[in-house]
Amino acid sequence: MPKMIFVNLPVADLAASIRFYEAIGCHKNEQFSDHRAASMVWSDTITFQLLTQDYFQTFAPRPLAKPREAIGMLIALSRDSRAEVDAITEAAAAAGGKADIRERQDLGFLYGRSFEDPDGHVFEPMWMDMAAATGA
Repeated sequence: MPKMIFVNLPVADLAASIRFYEAIGCHKNEQFSDHRAASMVWSDTITFQLLTQDYFQTFAPRPLAKPREAIGMLIALSRDSRAEVDAITEAAAAAGGKADIRERQDLGFLYGRSFEDPDGHVFEPMWMDMAAATGA
């Protein structure tokens, strides 16, 4: 079995979050979804587990963070081109998120933007020209 990452995120409105994550390229795995949770598959090894806040709290020994007030993590998403970075950021904004919460990063060999999901969780799509970055 490959190593996998399941990013568990508390959400205020599960239906709105499902629409948002579908808009940025995820598909819903119905087998692991119900009225309290949605399993949103990003890739063969990465899944976003969207949990209603009440349900999330049953797994968390501490109070929920307020992602619009403080950032506990940044979720970086690799993309295959600059155009894909732009496309996912624009899709996020059109689906109820907020684009470019910080300045775009353009180092020539590395290009990145940022967006928030409807709950304020921060994502950083990025593209890197590996040959230019490593000198290969």
